[in-house]
Amino acid sequence: MKLVTVVGARPQFIKAATVSRAIANHNQSNLAPQVHEVIVHTGQHHDASMSDVFFEQMAIPTPDHHLGVSGGGHGQMTGRMLQGIEEVLIEEKPDAVLVYGDTNSTLAGALAAAKLHIPVAHVEAGLRSFNMRMPEEINRILTDRISRWLFCPTETAVQNLQNEGFESFEGTWLENVGDVMYDAAIFYQDLAEGTPLTQQILEENQGNFYLATVHRAENTNSLARLRSIFKALEQISASTSIVIPLHPRTRKILNEFNISISQINTIDPVGYFEMLHLLKHCLGVITDSGGLQKEAYFFRKPCLTLRDETEWLELVKCGANFLVGADEQKILSSESHLKLANSSIFANKLYGAGKSAEKIIDILTQAF
Repeated sequence: MKLVTVVGARPQFIKAATVSRAIANHNQSNLAPQVHEVIVHTGQHHDASMSDVFFEQMAIPTPDHHLGVSGGGHGQMTGRMLQGIEEVLIEEKPDAVLVYGDTNSTLAGALAAAKLHIPVAHVEAGLRSFNMRMPEEINRILTDRISRWLFCPTETAVQNLQNEGFESFEGTWLENVGDVMYDAAIFYQDLAEGTPLTQQILEENQGNFYLATVHRAENTNSLARLRSIFKALEQISASTSIVIPLHPRTRKILNEFNISISQINTIDPVGYFEMLHLLKHCLGVITDSGGLQKEAYFFRKPCLTLRDETEWLELVKCGANFLVGADEQKILSSESHLKLANSSIFANKLYGAGKSAEKIIDILTQAF
């Protein structure tokens, strides 16, 4: 069985690492059919700090094809990816194409495969923010509709697809396999010993800090939202340190419009292990990242989400995640949730048992 995996963005590298490892274990067990994985890196995250370090740290197989597509508008980027992926698929002739999440790389990979009548497997299917202004929402809805295998991370995702009638679509396989990000967190947590930089942060703060990220377009494309968020973070930093690995695009905008970050401990983007190290030792998380919301839960950390909605509704329902948007006063008044969270809210296994990648490979190989 030949499987083409399409990745391009930082979270996808982490997810793909778990499935690549499951493929290797499957092949070593001499189970039929053997799986030959071909990895295509679109280049969406192309610099070393956002891409290369992940492949090195997590021992992800070197991509077989690197398309080098980055920058430009959504249409331009997706179109160039579509062209490049189509050429690869015509050359490789895979039995199936595997895509992850909700990026332009995801949609381009799924669409290229569907046009060539190659079945698509979508990992992290069924997520919905119900906000069609988000490019990610468009990507995930379209990808789900043209995928044969819909690998859902939660029961909420399954219910979303059932509500949209997916169970009636002929040939579609819909299943809650759990979250591959949880697989990764379990596997790599003991390796996440950090670096001199993260060790220094821990020594300086003695665990008394929040871990933050701000990078989503809905926040960085709105000066009003960005100013409001960082004004709140500056005030919080006066009493509790905030450590924020700053996305290059966010840093550029902050500098361009003279938005103050003088009180915040900003560092350059770090690798997955360094993030896990900081996450394990922080008080709580403040983020607009989808993946970090879940990782906070994996490590029993409460989270303030700098968005007006989230795909991870189960985290809000259980009291681990608090939607604060970009409202300065709401961010400030919600800080207490980061210090007073009840540990019992982290008791449920919302994202499976850490065997999601194995389930995915079992299902795919049974189909061939």
